[in-house]
Amino acid sequence: MRRVQGAAATEASDVLAAEEPLEIRVGFGPAGQREHRTLSITMRTPGHDFELAAGFLFTEGIIRSRQEVQGLIYCPDVAKEEERENVVRAELAPSALPDLPRLERHFYTSSSCGVCGKTSIEAVHAAACPVLPPAGPLVAASVIHQLPERQRQAQELFEQTGGLHAAALFSPAGELLLLREDVGRHNALDKVIGAALLQELLPLHNTVLLVSGRASFELVQKAAVAGIPVLAAVGAPSSLAVSAATNFGMTLCGFVRQNRYNVYSHPWRIVQADDV
Repeated sequence: MRRVQGAAATEASDVLAAEEPLEIRVGFGPAGQREHRTLSITMRTPGHDFELAAGFLFTEGIIRSRQEVQGLIYCPDVAKEEERENVVRAELAPSALPDLPRLERHFYTSSSCGVCGKTSIEAVHAAACPVLPPAGPLVAASVIHQLPERQRQAQELFEQTGGLHAAALFSPAGELLLLREDVGRHNALDKVIGAALLQELLPLHNTVLLVSGRASFELVQKAAVAGIPVLAAVGAPSSLAVSAATNFGMTLCGFVRQNRYNVYSHPWRIVQADDV
């Protein structure tokens, strides 16, 4: 590449964030009558692909528990060499009855697409988003201020490329529990939720989620499905994200940076340190 600074130009190398397509397939049905179907193709950063697939299936309502997933594999029967390790198949338990027609997502979604990949906003509202319990956790206001720096310190790939989103799960005291990076913000969150699902940690009722960038409706919806009561974003929330968080009983914070933030819904969970 050519690096330009002022009037000077020099030849240099650079580290770029990887972006490749991932096809997510499912196998389902009783023994001897198994069916296989492609659900989605998303542009993602390779790594934690099984978590991404599991999180996608859970947040889209295809599965409802870890027990419904028998296994996750890279499909060996791909047509082209470049598809190897870019096609993941989730084998569901014979007892799992996925409501596949309800998944109204276009066949291809971009890494940043999110809700625009839905054929209608009604399809998202129809997803099973439980109202969060009207209880804790209570989070000290000072902890919210600390989350962006703690997230950045753990972002190894971002430090190398500067081109990745992150989703980080914290305890109410600010302890980092899980962090995943991806070129797509919704993929990063699906990886976090998928990791929690595979470790049988759901629902995540005693956690705080921080996402880089803005807080979109789809991120609120995914967090609600996983039972996350507090969602903080470095950027701005959308109006639909605020409305959804209010309806789900979720505390939503935006503009969490430079020692400030706004609380848009259910502010009672954010308290002074003496009240925690």
